[in-house]
This record gives sequence, structure tokens and C-alpha cells, in this order.
Amino acid sequence: MPKWTTADIPDLSGRRALVTGATSGIGRVAARELARAGARVVYAVRDTDRGAAVAREDGAGTEVRRLDLADLSSVRAFVAELGEEEPLDLLVNNAGVMALPRRETEDGFEMQIGTNHLGHFALTGLLLPALLAAPAPRVVTIASGAHRIGRMNFDDLHGRTRYRRWAAYGQSKLANLLFAFELGRRAASAQTELVSVAAHPGYAATELQTRAARMDGSRVKELANVLANRVLAQDAGSGALPTLYAATDPDLTSGAYAGPDGPGEARGHPTLVGASGRARDEESARRLWELSERETGVEYPWPS
Repeated sequence: MPKWTTADIPDLSGRRALVTGATSGIGRVAARELARAGARVVYAVRDTDRGAAVAREDGAGTEVRRLDLADLSSVRAFVAELGEEEPLDLLVNNAGVMALPRRETEDGFEMQIGTNHLGHFALTGLLLPALLAAPAPRVVTIASGAHRIGRMNFDDLHGRTRYRRWAAYGQSKLANLLFAFELGRRAASAQTELVSVAAHPGYAATELQTRAARMDGSRVKELANVLANRVLAQDAGSGALPTLYAATDPDLTSGAYAGPDGPGEARGHPTLVGASGRARDEESARRLWELSERETGVEYPWPS
């Protein structure tokens, strides 16, 4: 059976897409390839100057808007500026941080759960009217194989009592999958056409690995990560393939999870992969959803 590549992306003319974290790594590649396939792509980025430079390189059919997922006021301002009138066909919840020393968002959330999950939860909910205005809307949430080490600590979600950076990262990636699968269930229950799927890139060389080392002020850690990226990782273009497959394959339905087909799902071409039992636990998903509503103040306006 032929391997899936960007050549399999269908014509996206007339579609409107939004990608968070589109200035680097798999987010940039995904945004660029969606634009090349004819979509009008919104680059949702923290640094609009850098975003504008990237969008110019990537060609026509792109626009750049400021979004800081670590600040709910920025999320609300972004959605207000974008507007709900024009349908949004595709939302790619891609931006993220990994294994940082403990930091808090503007709203007092632990940075990893706040950026990776709560910011995207709020963004998706506020964009729901625009998504449901499209004929076949799709939401892609980017997770990680690290979700398998994740445990939802509902009693100390923000690591105020005890913080371990990799445990916090695993929790945030588990939250991504719980959210993606629950979103699909709720969309179906509301009898909408929205499809919610997830993807992970495997081990791809991006800025994600070096950012934490820079925040630690450790040049040794940073150089070690750079070396590991060069020797072990696949490039960002290959890492973006599962995202693009999840975003554009017309046969996927809610609950699908895409990743690389190679050993350990570390590299390779995209295919459907499995998720941990914790990621499929509906009670945990319901509990996380209700907690996320309280934390963000965002409730999803499903049609009655």
C-alpha cells in the first residue's frame, strides 16, 4: 500500500484554516502545505513580525494574527478580531511548550497545561460558531507519545504542591487527547458535522527541544538537544505529515489518532495509531472538560 505524502492532500480551494504556532517546526510546515493546497490559512502566532516574514516566504493565501495561548485575554481578543461571521473549515491546535521549568501563564495556570491544553480549549470553544458555520468542520489537536507517561492530577492540576516538568508535560499531552476525543463525542451528541481528531509527530527536530534548555540557562543541555535532533530526529517536514494527514484525509472520523508508522512511532509516514487507555477514559474526559470550563470561563455554545 502506498505511503501517504503531501501529494495526497486534496484541493483545499475555498477552505479556510487556522494553525496555532505557525512560525516554526511542524506548525509552519503544516500551514505552508495547507496554503499550497489552496486553503486560506491564518497563522496564529505570538510574534507577528516573525509570522509576517514566514507568511511572505510561504506565499499567497495567508494572513497573520497575534495569539498568545498563555493569556486568555489574548485568546478572546484574537477571536473577537477574527470574527465569527466567516466559516472556519479547519482548526489545527498545534502550538505547545515542553518540559519547562515551572512557570505560570497570565491567568495563573501552570505553563504547560495552560498553553498546551487550556489555551486551546478556550480557543476552540470561542471559535465553535465559526467552525459550525462550515459545511464539514474539523479540529486537529496535536498530542505526543508522551501522553503515555501522563496522569491527570485533578487535585493539583497546576503543580503547586509538587512540580516535575516531564510529568507536567505528559499530563498536558494526555489532556490534549482527552479533549480531542471528548470534543468528537460532544459534537456527535449535538448532531453537528464537526470532526475532532488528533495527531502526534513522533520525534521531529523543532525548537521545542531546545527552548526549555535556554530557559534553564544551560548551554550544555541546549547543545545536547541540538546534537540529538541532528542525529536521531526526523526533520520538521516529516514530522508534520501526521498533522496534515489528520487535517485533510476525507475518510477520518472523530476519535482518529495519527502518528508515524516507524518503530516506536518515532518517525515514518502517517498512519492511524493507538492511544493509551487513560486517553480513552470517558469519565476522565468529562471531568477534564468541566474543570476546563471553570478554569477558562468558556462554555461551548452547541446548537440546541
